[in-house]
Amino acid sequence: MRSSSMRWGTHRHLKNHRPVVRQGEDDSFMKLAIIQDWLTSLGGAEKCIEALCELWPDADIYTLIYRPDRFRDSLISHHRITTSFAQRLPWSTTKFRHYFALYPYAIEQFDLRDYGIVVSFSAAFAHGVLTDPDQAHICYKHTPMRYAWSGYQEYLADPQLRRLSKRLVAKLILHRMRRWDYAAAQRPDIMLANSEEVRRRIWKYYRRESQVVHPPVDVPGDGTHVDQTRHDYFVNIGRLVPYKRVDLIVQAFAQVPERHLVVAGSGPELNRLKEMAKGLSNVDILGFVDESQKIELLARARAFVFAAHEDFGIAPVEAQAYGTPIIAYGRGGALETVVEGQTGVFFEKQTVESLLQGIRVFEQMEHAFDPNAIRSHARTFGKEIFQRRFKTVVEECANRQECGVRPPVSHGRL
Repeated sequence: MRSSSMRWGTHRHLKNHRPVVRQGEDDSFMKLAIIQDWLTSLGGAEKCIEALCELWPDADIYTLIYRPDRFRDSLISHHRITTSFAQRLPWSTTKFRHYFALYPYAIEQFDLRDYGIVVSFSAAFAHGVLTDPDQAHICYKHTPMRYAWSGYQEYLADPQLRRLSKRLVAKLILHRMRRWDYAAAQRPDIMLANSEEVRRRIWKYYRRESQVVHPPVDVPGDGTHVDQTRHDYFVNIGRLVPYKRVDLIVQAFAQVPERHLVVAGSGPELNRLKEMAKGLSNVDILGFVDESQKIELLARARAFVFAAHEDFGIAPVEAQAYGTPIIAYGRGGALETVVEGQTGVFFEKQTVESLLQGIRVFEQMEHAFDPNAIRSHARTFGKEIFQRRFKTVVEECANRQECGVRPPVSHGRL
C-alpha cells in the first residue's frame, strides 16, 4: 500500500482504525472504499454508510467535506476518512454548497487504486470517482443531482437568484453540470437506487438500469417507544431545506390555530421558518434536537406531516417505526413507504388547502390507526434487510467477471 502522504486529501480523521489483513489475492480484491458527497450532518444518507461500516469495519471513507463534530457518536468516526482539497476552502464546512462548481473536479482527484471494491453513495458527485478497469464500482444513488435535473426549475426560483445576472450564471453552470453528471453516471459498474422513484429517474436522465435497495431504518426491537396514548400535536422532523416544503406545513397550520405543530431539525431554512412562525402560538420551531428528543417527539405525536416530493423519505419510515401515522404528499417515495388507510393518508397537491384536507381526512379516521401495525410495516425497511441485500450485491460483484475490469465474454458473431 502507498503511504498516507501519497493520498490525495487535506484532512484525515482516524479513530481506533484497524488495518486490513490480507490473506490472499481474493481478499485484497475485497478491500473496500466508501465514497460520500459530503459528511456534514448525520441523516438518512449517513445511516446507509453506518450500516456498511458494521459490515466492513476496515473500510476507508472518502468525502468532499467532513465535519467531525457531527459524527462523534457515529461508527463513521471510527474509520479512516480522507477529504478533498475543498476542506481547506474558507467556510467549507458550513457553506460547502457554495463550492459545488468545483466538486466534479475535486471528486475525480481521489486516488483509489488500493481498493478492489469502491462503493459510492451519491446524491450529487460521489458517483463521479475514477476507478481502474480492475476495480468494481457500485453506486448507491439517492437521486440524480436534484438541482440539475428534477429540481432545476425549483432551484432557479430561489429568491437568491432573482437578479438576471445570477440566474444566467446558474443556468450556464448547471448546463455544464448536467453534461458532467451524465458522463459520470456511466462510470459505475452497478447502479442501485434507493426507491422506485429514483430508479425511474436514473433511467430517465442516465438511461441506465438499476435495482432498488431501500435504505435502512432503525426500528426499536422491543416496541418500548410505541406510545398508545398520543399527545395533542403534529410533528415534522428532518433537514430544513427548501424542497422539503416545511414552509407549506407552517403556512397550513397558521390557518388552524387550534392544532399544534412541532418542527425539529437544522438547515438553511431554519431562520426563515422561525420568522414565519413568529406570532403563531400553535407552531414551535425547535431547531436541532438530539436522538432522545427526536424519539420522544416521534413516539408521542398524533401524526407526522410530510410535504416533500421525496426520493425515498426516510423520516416518515422512522416515524412509523414508533407507531406514528403519516400525513404525506402523495408523490415520490412516500407512495412506497406509506400504506394509505393503514399507516397514513395522502394529500394530492403541494398546496395549503390540499394539506388541510389531508389533515381533515386523517382526523376522521385517526382512531382506526393501530400503532403496532404501523410499526410492523416499518420493520420491512429495517437495517438488517438493507445490509443483507447490499452484502449480496458486493459479494456477487466481486465474483463476477463483468464487474470491474474483466469484461463479459462476447457471444456475438465474428
